[in-house]
Amino acid sequence: MPDLQDPLSLTDVHVRFGDTQALAGLTLHAAAGQVTAVLGPNGAGKTTMVRCCTGLVTPDSGTISIVGAVPGSPTAQAEVGVMPQAAGAWNAIRARELLVHLGRLHANPHDADELLALLGIAHVAKTPYRRLSGGQQQSLNLAAALIGRPRLVFLDEPTAGLDPHVRQKVWQVIRDLRDAGVAVVLSTHLMDEAEALADQVWIMNAGRVTASGTVAELTREASLEQVFLATTTPGGK
Repeated sequence: MPDLQDPLSLTDVHVRFGDTQALAGLTLHAAAGQVTAVLGPNGAGKTTMVRCCTGLVTPDSGTISIVGAVPGSPTAQAEVGVMPQAAGAWNAIRARELLVHLGRLHANPHDADELLALLGIAHVAKTPYRRLSGGQQQSLNLAAALIGRPRLVFLDEPTAGLDPHVRQKVWQVIRDLRDAGVAVVLSTHLMDEAEALADQVWIMNAGRVTASGTVAELTREASLEQVFLATTTPGGK
């Protein structure tokens, strides 16, 4: 059961876009100091969930609490970090300039140079976003999500396209966030990543949760991938 103080809590959330039911009674929560993995095939509703949590989409019904506030409110925006899969709007800005700009939106931001060094991209500080490699863009996207010292952070496929060395570095950053008391919501298609990092797993299909529990609870009789395949459908519908 969710705690009233959980940084993220969704209860019976419904969202419809025309004839498409994107979320169909979605209920889940994420606790402070835990990595919460939200798994599901493409089309399951994960992106819609994040858009609801950041105030970009208003649910048709249900309730969402973000650090005790309404999604999209100034309080929520100050406490939430979001790592997108792509950030085309940033193409022209240099890496360090981006972090400095985003840092100015927060009361107590991380130091931009320290974040760049932590993620191994200090050497591209003056490089425009569009000229970064895919892996460097991913690392910068993560830095952008963390610059404001969020209490709740959404990470969407944070290691997609990364080589094994950088992937391990990102995993350690995620563990450090958890240990610092941050609520980390991790969306990934990599079952080994979820197994390695997650304290709690929620599997989504057709806009609702079809299985949940710790990795140990879900894998008592089958692998996490087997549980995923048994509780989801292609296209998430």
